[in-house]
Amino acid sequence: MARIKVLLPQWGMGMSEGKIVKWHKAVGDMVAEDEPLAEVESEKSTDTLESPGAGRLSEILVQEGESAEVRAVVAVIVRD
Repeated sequence: MARIKVLLPQWGMGMSEGKIVKWHKAVGDMVAEDEPLAEVESEKSTDTLESPGAGRLSEILVQEGESAEVRAVVAVIVRD
């Protein structure tokens, strides 16, 4: 079973962290590559976090309203 780590990307040069505003998927949901997973708010904007691969969302590590540093693992997708 392959595990795909969903990392918080750095959308701007000054971005050091982002806050998860809303998850569009729940644990157990199937996701396609590039499908929107969550809305992330940074200092200057709100951006869409997209899935880096296809599979089942197995873990959400950063909940709505919580912040994470850039490149932190915010969720995990598994491929059977």
